[in-house]
Amino acid sequence: MGIKSLPTGSMPREKLLSRGAQALTDAELLAIFLRTGTQGVNVLELADHLICEFGSLRKLFAATRQEFCTHKGLGAAKYVQLQACLEMSQRYLQETLQRGDALTSPQQTKLYLSGLLRDRQREAFYILFLDNQHRVISSEVMFEGTIDSASVYPREVVKRSLELNAAALILAHNHPSGVAEPSQSDRRITRRLVDALALVEIRILDHFVVGDGEVVSFAERGWI
Repeated sequence: MGIKSLPTGSMPREKLLSRGAQALTDAELLAIFLRTGTQGVNVLELADHLICEFGSLRKLFAATRQEFCTHKGLGAAKYVQLQACLEMSQRYLQETLQRGDALTSPQQTKLYLSGLLRDRQREAFYILFLDNQHRVISSEVMFEGTIDSASVYPREVVKRSLELNAAALILAHNHPSGVAEPSQSDRRITRRLVDALALVEIRILDHFVVGDGEVVSFAERGWI
């Protein structure tokens, strides 16, 4: 059955307009992005098939160009469109944080950091530099490492914080293993950074550890 044969209320675009994007399934959202199916397969069937093939919508989004383009119904043009959509989403979240107080929207901060760090294959140490109103001055990957560790140098963090005239920081790093539980090493380097930055009157407000589908906050655990 072609998609035009479906009841109007079941067609993804019409459903979105009448009920909002949150009412759509992953396959329906993907169908809107794909726009067309392939010969003998309507776009909803194709979207559902692709999600099953990749394992999830997220895994499809994280696929390399080669992995993405080997599937029927996908190609370089769709890959470019998808990467542009993902980048726009990240920039939207980043701009939202930069225009406001990062601490008044912890869930949005977690969402932004998760989208930024979750799918990295190597560990990356990311810092949000904040002014005295806790607004974002800059956000940067300060250190990158291997699949299970990244060397973090407090001296470099202090130096960069002073260059930006930051009053506070929010730290974040990913665990490529997918397990968000902070290690003893994570806790030690956080304490070293807290102590080093305290000497120049800069506070660390939180440290987020990003795993696969979970983000752990040091502040929520009472560790900062």
